[in-house]
Amino acid sequence: MPEAIFQTATLGLGGNLGKPTHAMAVALRALDQRPDCRVVAVSRLYRTPPWGKTDQSYFFNACAAVETTLGPEALLDVCLDIERGMKRERIERWGPRTLDIDILTYADVVQSAPRLELPHPRMKDRGFVLMPLADFAPELLVHGAPVREWLAKADVQGIEVADHSSNWWHTA
Repeated sequence: MPEAIFQTATLGLGGNLGKPTHAMAVALRALDQRPDCRVVAVSRLYRTPPWGKTDQSYFFNACAAVETTLGPEALLDVCLDIERGMKRERIERWGPRTLDIDILTYADVVQSAPRLELPHPRMKDRGFVLMPLADFAPELLVHGAPVREWLAKADVQGIEVADHSSNWWHTA
């Protein structure tokens, strides 16, 4: 039987209801415990102002790289199951949430499918995604340019490091 081939995907995680850092840590540990996924890099933890819908609490955000044998849509299904397990309710776009997990990139896949667009179509404009992603993948090419270049153009006002350790997810 052929050995499964692992691909690298990057994820954006965030939340602002309940205990979002705990929810993100539980999600990362759940992914890492799966035989078809392993967490290989995690950013520092950031506290970020709300984006899109600004009349809500600050968010906590982080990014992670996972190696997985799952295809992009199967990984999306796993992430959505983890969100549901953490009581995520999709009530309003960009609204408050216990946990949000976005697939940012998946290997070199470029797709525009109804369920999943890769790379994430708005990631290059979001400082709260680019700043943590640059912690471990500043040279990752997204929409033709490295993350560090998108970050240099992004609005990062109000974003602050909440935990300087990339191991925060082991103890939260």
